[in-house]
Order: sequence, then structure tokens, then C-alpha cells
Amino acid sequence: MLKEFKEFAIKGNAVDLAVGVIIGAAFGGIVTSLVKDVLMPPISLLTGGLDFSNKFIVLKTGADGAANFATPAQAAAAAAATWNYGNFVTLVINFIIVAFCIFLIVKAMNRMKKPAPGEPAVSKDCPACAMTIPIKATRCPHCTSDLTAARV
Repeated sequence: MLKEFKEFAIKGNAVDLAVGVIIGAAFGGIVTSLVKDVLMPPISLLTGGLDFSNKFIVLKTGADGAANFATPAQAAAAAAATWNYGNFVTLVINFIIVAFCIFLIVKAMNRMKKPAPGEPAVSKDCPACAMTIPIKATRCPHCTSDLTAARV
């Protein structure tokens, strides 16, 4: 079993996955900082400091009968049952902003990868499966079609 694990850990896919996870975590930190430190302050300024995170509804009063609380944390300390919809709304807004930022970054990366006009093509579409493959490929890595007979 140790030998099998060693073979698995050394395979390129496992190493690529590990590198992807590490870079993804670092990239996630950058995007989170972009949203929290760069984008949210102006949005908060434009909306008058609107913060949904403390919005909640008391479903059941606390152990001492109190029903008015300033924050969900105070309600939880008094053992009141609450529906904390504000935190969900905040997370949805953050997700939309993060997703839009990632979209813009991926769009910019794709634009940088696009060859300049007049440069020779570096890829082609496989005639059998329509996946993009290198121009010099003789066999499609996706569907394994032989491309030597049908030069594309």
C-alpha cells in the first residue's frame, strides 16, 4: 500500500492539483482583500455605510423573556432563536463581487493569451470531437482520433 501511495503522490496530476490548491488559496486571499479593502469601502460610502450583517429576526425570545437585541451575538447570548438573514445577504453580495472580479481577471488573462493578428496558429479544433488541440498534434488527446489522415 505504501508503494501505491508513493506512486500516486509522485504522479504529475497529484502534484499539479497540490500546486493549484496552494495558488488558489493565495489567489483567494488576494481577491478577498480586493473586495474587503478596495471595493467595499467606496460601496459602503455610496450606500451610507449600509451593513446587512446585523439584520435578523427574533423567532423565539430569550431565556429571560427579552425580545429586543442590537446584534445576533446579543440574541445568541440570551439564548434567543433568531433568523440571521443579514449575514446571508452580505455573503451573497460578497460572492457576486468576488465572482465579477474573477470574471474580469480571467477575461484579461484570456486576452493576454490570444495571439496577435498575423501570428501563425498554435492550435486547431479536432474534427472528431471539436476540442482545441495543438496544431502539431497527430492524435487528439481527448478522443484519441488519428489526425494524420485528416490534416486539419
